Amino acid sequence: MKESVVKSYDELPLFLNADMLAKVLGVATSTAYELMHEKDFPALKIGNRLLVPKEKFRLWVETKTR
Repeated sequence: MKESVVKSYDELPLFLNADMLAKVLGVATSTAYELMHEKDFPALKIGNRLLVPKEKFRLWVETKTR
């Protein structure tokens, strides 16, 4: 298992791409892409890119960990 390289939400950019999401969660990039394609995950598509707004990601984590 990989370890997260980010220690707080304040360190994150406004939008996370798959590479950053993988680093935050401590998973492989392929796993981050799979997560970003799930129906209830707050990813948005801009052109060919998938991005996750930092605040929506934070709320998603809180919802999933309750």
